[in-house]
Amino acid sequence: MTILITGGSGFIGSALINHLMHTTKETIVNLDALTYAANQQALKHHESSSRYHFIKGDIQDKNLLRNIFTQFKPSAIMHLAAESHVDRSIESAIPFLQTNVVGTVMLLTVALNYWGKLNALEKESFRFHHVSTDEVYGTLGEEGLFSEETPYDPRSPYSASKAASDHFVNAFYHTYGLPILITNCSNNYGPNQFPEKLIPLTILKCLKNESIPVYGKGENIRDWLHVEDHVKGLTSVLKSGQVGEKYNIGGDSQRRNIDVVKLICKLMNDKCPRNAGNYEDLIQFVKDRPGHDARYAVDHQKITSELKWNPHIIFDDGISKTIDWYLENKEWLFSNSKALSDGYQVETKK
Repeated sequence: MTILITGGSGFIGSALINHLMHTTKETIVNLDALTYAANQQALKHHESSSRYHFIKGDIQDKNLLRNIFTQFKPSAIMHLAAESHVDRSIESAIPFLQTNVVGTVMLLTVALNYWGKLNALEKESFRFHHVSTDEVYGTLGEEGLFSEETPYDPRSPYSASKAASDHFVNAFYHTYGLPILITNCSNNYGPNQFPEKLIPLTILKCLKNESIPVYGKGENIRDWLHVEDHVKGLTSVLKSGQVGEKYNIGGDSQRRNIDVVKLICKLMNDKCPRNAGNYEDLIQFVKDRPGHDARYAVDHQKITSELKWNPHIIFDDGISKTIDWYLENKEWLFSNSKALSDGYQVETKK
């Protein structure tokens, strides 16, 4: 089996490829445009493997996609390529429209043409797995969880672009019969995450002894999912998910942003003490993000009951080990911080 993974050099994509390379015998084709958040180092140890192929390119490039399908003849696509930074989407929505919507439709179009020419057995086994976010559902009040039946209500240009891509994937199933799967995950964390995201950014600010920006009062709540749990969920869905269905993947770890930041500060005080004072002294509340969703929380009962998947990494353990990884990879963290713009602090995933 050959799996085409788009965005495979990103945070979740690289974790997925590492998982597949270590636990299966599948051939992996990684198509990635290598934008600012890509990390080729996370996959460097696979470069000598005959099972791993990297192609630099954009999912909007129709001819490139055709050539990839012709050359590698994938049995499945796991589509992770996306712009994912909410703050950047507020600054300019156009790149999110181009990559997340136009790029997805281009990939669907080429995949549909390829799938239509397969024999009956190959058609039956082919899958187009689209990886999305819980942010398409909008925001929750003090109670409740997002289920697969929750109506879409995106509140940012980023989540709107992902919602649109979800709808196009679903439309290609109902209109053309393309065998699709959709997963919507909660906030991911773990090693190799680009430091514009909340957790690595907080670690970075501690190490640089700079103020740690927290939007509003830090009371926005997110459901945190370790990336290793997420990729195991993705592979379960690809292997056993029902065609045309969507599955929510959540971490059972709701936390206020301010509590996540304070926990990181506490652990950093133990692991890498500040020369003077406490890392919590660096916390600075800043003007809230426009349209900032109050709470995300995911009901993963469907994937648990149907596919026997559950998150296994407890947040406090996962965050401690994540901090250890960044402390062991300070050079990577600092080098990637150069791509940051002032004021970015975000809780999204990819």
